[in-house]
Amino acid sequence: MKVWLLALVAAFVLSGCGTTARLGDWLRGGDSDAEEAIIIGAPDAESYLAELYELTMGDARRQAAIYEDASSAARLTPGPSSNLRLALVLATPGHANADPGRAVTLLQQVLEQEPLLTSAELSLASIYLAGAERLSMATGEAARLRDASARAARSEQQESARRMAAIEAENQRLREELAEAEQKLEAITSIERSIREQQ
Repeated sequence: MKVWLLALVAAFVLSGCGTTARLGDWLRGGDSDAEEAIIIGAPDAESYLAELYELTMGDARRQAAIYEDASSAARLTPGPSSNLRLALVLATPGHANADPGRAVTLLQQVLEQEPLLTSAELSLASIYLAGAERLSMATGEAARLRDASARAARSEQQESARRMAAIEAENQRLREELAEAEQKLEAITSIERSIREQQ
């Protein structure tokens, strides 16, 4: 009996606050986190959001460094978290390595591994997939319009320019929606962090 009690005390001492709370709930017969499995080593939403903020606000050199780091991590240690990180970088517009089409493919692959994702990662992947799909379609349409306008007469070029303006306006709207979604997710993360700190 004493050995069992010593092992229990050691578990409490060696565990972090969150794990200790879950262990305490388990010992009392409760299940504080029944709906979400613990994903060991998974980054929290704040780390993803901090990097995306740096990507958006950084200069070209910093943006390239973030892309290279995410790309290397996905290549050297492939997995849902590293692939999600790369997909989020590719889905974020405004830098030289943005590629919404490739981001869509990666995000779909990541979402196929839902059991290996935290709820924050799942939310990020879902939000960015919707935006990346629309941005990819808009970008593809913009490229097709550029090709068509090069072959068209002057009057057709004017019409193409109007359509391009509409697509660029849609792209801007999508960027704003993505920013708003990130703010909402950050608010959810702050609430979750507050709840964890109160436990």
